[in-house]
Amino acid sequence: MGAECDISQAPWLTWQRAPDRLLATTEHRGHLPPLAPTTSTATLPTAAASQGDARLASRMDVISGEGALDVFLRARALEAMGRRVVHLELGEPDFPTPEHVVEAGVRALQAGDTKYSSPRGLPELREAIVATLAQRHITATPQEIVVTPGAKPMVFYAMLALVEPGAEVLFPDPGFPIYPSAARFAGGIPVAYGLRGDAGYAPDLDEMAARITPRTRVLVLNAPHNPSGGAISSSELERIAELVERHDLAVITDDVYARLVYGSDDTPRGSDAPDVSHSSEAPGTAPSIAALDGMRARTIIIDSFSKTYAMTGWRLGYGVVPAHAVERLVTLAVNGHTCTPVFVQRAGIAALTGPQEPVRAMREEFARRRALVVRGLSAIPGVRCPAPAGAFYVFPDLTRVLAPHGLTAEDFATRLLEEHGVAALTGTAFGARGEGHIRISFAAAASDLAFAVDRLRECVQAIGSA
Repeated sequence: MGAECDISQAPWLTWQRAPDRLLATTEHRGHLPPLAPTTSTATLPTAAASQGDARLASRMDVISGEGALDVFLRARALEAMGRRVVHLELGEPDFPTPEHVVEAGVRALQAGDTKYSSPRGLPELREAIVATLAQRHITATPQEIVVTPGAKPMVFYAMLALVEPGAEVLFPDPGFPIYPSAARFAGGIPVAYGLRGDAGYAPDLDEMAARITPRTRVLVLNAPHNPSGGAISSSELERIAELVERHDLAVITDDVYARLVYGSDDTPRGSDAPDVSHSSEAPGTAPSIAALDGMRARTIIIDSFSKTYAMTGWRLGYGVVPAHAVERLVTLAVNGHTCTPVFVQRAGIAALTGPQEPVRAMREEFARRRALVVRGLSAIPGVRCPAPAGAFYVFPDLTRVLAPHGLTAEDFATRLLEEHGVAALTGTAFGARGEGHIRISFAAAASDLAFAVDRLRECVQAIGSA
């Protein structure tokens, strides 16, 4: 690992933009803290390299990837040997992109929409995004939207814009591993807060509050949550907003699963999942902290078309950015990706403005599969499987199965793949607090899910009889 940033060498200053320079200031309460300076005086050592090799910067030692691809490649290798493997490791809908969306992209290609475009995104797409946000009671203008090729670039841009060297970034553990990776890359210090397994994997608000220090600058939220499918209720968001205002924090909220939410009618009987239906929200959507008084100016919303519209390979996302920060985020976009392909944006317009029945049908099918998996896993002795409030993952707790035999979640996931033909992710791929859990995607055919539940039962039984 590279050397830790010394906070004493990066005094805790906040910043505002002047015509020719960045000025230190403390006059920013009530909106998103102004952006971090664009340069750092810190000199970082380079990573070790052999004679004649290009020497890598030490920042490359603090960036990390995801575990899903590694498991996918191991599963493919088994399939190449003639083994049957059910793939439940990838966070990807198994539905096709809606036909009208594909047709819009094809028409754009045929019309020659293959040139450069504005780094902000097409005006028509940004207008459609604003209309969609209004359904969640989020007020924005097209000028506050920055379109990106997927959601991940905006995660990085938000971190680079908000995180000072040595600043602390609160993030969920378990959680999407790119959050702490991007925070470290920006020079920050990731600080984890936990989830409450007894409350459907909602954030532990008491721990969140206890983790806040004078160095805390950014709070990361993700709901519905990857890997657990946990939700954050409206009342919990109000408590979080109070913390944000009291401690003058910025918020990065990852809303990529916000339109894949299950109501109380979808919850399997006997489940301990909370009621996540929200009468003030559009059907099947999650509430947003950005809709609360005073929060919009403090919050960068990150969203994507990948999960809602089964467009993972199209690479289309966006950020909703407070007005005072937009120009700086656009500058990061210019430096990072220039623009998002126009034909992809045309498909995105069709997704938002066209028929929404494919989204409803996909959510309803996910709800049926969710019930199948939760019931099946909950019937296995020693396995605890809360019903997820949203997304398309379950995060079963196997601690009572593994701990008596000294096994880890990684051990179990390896056995499940190599001996029983089911590819899933270890909970520790999402942080140390994921130990004892695995993540299973139910974005797969019902027959494959039934097969996987049977094989997981066999794996648990084999461990118990060893």
